[in-house]
Amino acid sequence: MGPSVFEHPLLGGHFRDPDMAAILTPERQMMHMLNFEAAWLRACGKVGLFEMLQAEEAASAIERATVDFADIGLGMAVDGVPIPSLVKQLKAITSVDEVHRGATSQDVVDTAMVLALKEATNLIVSRLTEASTLLGELDEHFGRAPLMGRTRMQAATEITVSDRLAAWHLPLLEHLARLQQVRSRVERVQIGGAAGDRKALGDKGDAVVADVACALGLLPTQKAWHAMRDGIAEYASLLSLVTGTLGKIGQDVALMAQQGIDEIGLSDGGSSSAMPHKQNPVSAELLVTLARFNAVQVSAMHHAMLHEQERSGASWTLEWMVLPQMLMATGRSLSVAIKLFQNVTRIGWTG
Repeated sequence: MGPSVFEHPLLGGHFRDPDMAAILTPERQMMHMLNFEAAWLRACGKVGLFEMLQAEEAASAIERATVDFADIGLGMAVDGVPIPSLVKQLKAITSVDEVHRGATSQDVVDTAMVLALKEATNLIVSRLTEASTLLGELDEHFGRAPLMGRTRMQAATEITVSDRLAAWHLPLLEHLARLQQVRSRVERVQIGGAAGDRKALGDKGDAVVADVACALGLLPTQKAWHAMRDGIAEYASLLSLVTGTLGKIGQDVALMAQQGIDEIGLSDGGSSSAMPHKQNPVSAELLVTLARFNAVQVSAMHHAMLHEQERSGASWTLEWMVLPQMLMATGRSLSVAIKLFQNVTRIGWTG
């Protein structure tokens, strides 16, 4: 079957979103991990847990480090996490035993994930704002035109284009508000140590957490969220809400573009190999597909909330399989919706 549709050399042209893919590259993920390890050393040095000058020199070396990804992959097959192999490499680079001391693999991986989510959220917010602006412009141009209102896919009573567009537009504004609200529950540093109690930090825990969080542009936490995944599950659910709204728009557009209905004009569509006269509503259909894909993934992310005791390997690593795919689907859905709105040439009832 090959790679996922988001990376597939043949199918990727339909599904891939380059901007979101750039946020999720292994190289960028590794950069976040290195930034955590450097910030950790500096924070522990400031409070006297490590020798300060040595910690600073090691942190600077880590920020410039060239990581052997092949070695990380081999270690991953044994350890189930990339950090043990990474720490060995960093200790060899710095000759400092204190590298990573007091932290745990989940602290590094979760914080790197959150930093990626912060970037992804910025991209999603930007595109939601652009999509909202474009829908406002469509309303200005076509809003007063008549349109047949349809309930249960049957002609009901006459409405205006504004009425239809409002059902597309208003949820996008709500999603923007939801994204701002969820950021404080997601963009949080992860620091718990071996069992989530930060015992290795003694009475310096709060100071170290605050310093690392500040260095990385994240919020501090009173307790590690190793086994409390509600914020991540909420974020995944919100991704599905975004694509669900865009999927509803795609479904409407596909129905409105039907021959014999012809309530919308589009400047671009897909061709048919068997019927050259057709112009298929490919973008609208893709919005439906991506919405359904994300809706299915939400279930997996809710399963990933079931962490046993202080940490789970099974539930935690399930997130790695699912959340990046949801981000790719969301990024692509937004870019497709923006292009679709730009290609609208007419909306209104011709009956």
